[in-house]
Amino acid sequence: MMNFLKSPWRRPLSTSAAKAPEIAASACGSRLPHSLQPGERTYSTLDVPETMGVELKDVSVAYGARLAVTGITGRFAPASLTAIVGPNGAGKSSLLKAIAGILPLSSGTIRSAGGSKCDVAYLPQQVDIERTFPVSVGELVALGAWRSFGAFRRPPDAVFDRVAEAAAGAGLEGLLDRPVESLSVGEFQRALFGRLLLQDAPVFLLDEPFAAVDERTTEDLLRVVLHWHEAGRTVIAVLHDLDQVRAHFPTALLLARSCIGWGDTASVVTEENLARARNTLRGSTKGPVLA
Repeated sequence: MMNFLKSPWRRPLSTSAAKAPEIAASACGSRLPHSLQPGERTYSTLDVPETMGVELKDVSVAYGARLAVTGITGRFAPASLTAIVGPNGAGKSSLLKAIAGILPLSSGTIRSAGGSKCDVAYLPQQVDIERTFPVSVGELVALGAWRSFGAFRRPPDAVFDRVAEAAAGAGLEGLLDRPVESLSVGEFQRALFGRLLLQDAPVFLLDEPFAAVDERTTEDLLRVVLHWHEAGRTVIAVLHDLDQVRAHFPTALLLARSCIGWGDTASVVTEENLARARNTLRGSTKGPVLA
């Protein structure tokens, strides 16, 4: 295991997630000009309104020749809380990865106000994460402050306090020295949320954040998500629990590879629209093919 984060975080912890400092995690890209060509994205502040949120224009994403998402146009408003829903195979995770910059665009453009990729914090599904890598919970959480120290420097002293603060906000007191491979599904998800709590990201992208976790963990992590929303963050989450969506997410995007509905949750997540989404996928089981 890495040794640079062994004992310094054994300091008094705050129990308030609201006070957890948020420092961006991923390596930052350079600022790009706002003018885009099809298939490109920008995180530039140049000529981009501060209140833009995330804007998609005719976005399509493909795996090889098969389109996973096609022709998505719309806007995630700043400080909005949006659930992306739809049947299995609807392209929900693919769209989220495209917004995060993980998947390239086949066509269209994505614009987000901010200075770099660090302005978008992404939580993947647990199945996409290698849990056998020998790191502790504290070291995993500390990766949320990656851009403050990088690969070859010891983290600044302030990071140790921030790790403890974020761990407290995610309900991980007493677990910072545990190896991540020994954690339960719920504990591991809390650790991933702790990492997010260190990120200074105006936009949070969450792929199935409550999948396969226990009820108490779901309630605790949902409170963190709602806090981000109240603090003015833009939160976009892929979810399957429609009751949860209706109860807590005021905006919804219903996908079936294309957009079935986007707007107020009560108007979008209806039985009629859900049936339309299922029928759309049945009519194109393998997805459209790129020309």
